[in-house]
Amino acid sequence: MRYSMKDLINIMARLRGEHGCPWDKAQTHETLKPFLLEEAYEVIDAIDGGDPGELSEELGDLLLQIVFHSRIAEENGRFCFDDVVDGICKKMVRRHPHIFGDLKVSGTADVLKNWEDIKKEEKEVKSYAETMDKVPETFPALMRAYKVQEKAARVGFDWENVDGALEKVYEELQELKEVYKSGNGEKIREEIGDLLFAVVNVARFLSVNPELALREATRKFIRRFKYVEEAATKIDKKLHEMTLEDMDRLWNEGKIKEKKL
Repeated sequence: MRYSMKDLINIMARLRGEHGCPWDKAQTHETLKPFLLEEAYEVIDAIDGGDPGELSEELGDLLLQIVFHSRIAEENGRFCFDDVVDGICKKMVRRHPHIFGDLKVSGTADVLKNWEDIKKEEKEVKSYAETMDKVPETFPALMRAYKVQEKAARVGFDWENVDGALEKVYEELQELKEVYKSGNGEKIREEIGDLLFAVVNVARFLSVNPELALREATRKFIRRFKYVEEAATKIDKKLHEMTLEDMDRLWNEGKIKEKKL
């Protein structure tokens, strides 16, 4: 037997029904927020893992969250799953006039500009700064910085090339070096924020998603640290008993071996 979208909607209705599951019946939009976020990140992990079966499963878990929220809204008389589907279909048609209408575009840049203009009109936003304000503050900070910079760039408020963005990184780093010994925590935090914002700008110029790049860097750090710990165990050493130089030597040893794979 192969289930369909209709079956999933009916399953959720039963879980939330009179004789349904106590846990599912107790959930609200608020209580489900962490699960929605968790499932979205697990989809990204599955994409990174490259396993189609795992990706299919995780997309199903994310879809369940959408059906779950839609069911809660339907019970409260607000909207149902069909409204969600109808709304996104109308939005995609409306925001792609070069596909579903007569508008001519010359490339991706035109498509993105049209998308932003249509979005501003839909939401009755009167300024570009207001579109930046509307980038959700619940986004990871790197992602929000990236989105805000994209919006500024679309109206020409941007460096001519990546060199200007790189120079800004050096400038912000120098400003941090000038204050980090001051003991002024507020100023240090401000300069670190400016430095991170500048690095995000470089990532944007190089078409690198900084959130995903940092995830990979963290994953790599853990992988290499694991090598250091395992190598130390093989020579009967405990990490807290080793010098930084000893650990750094093992770190570089693991780095070289990794690059040879």
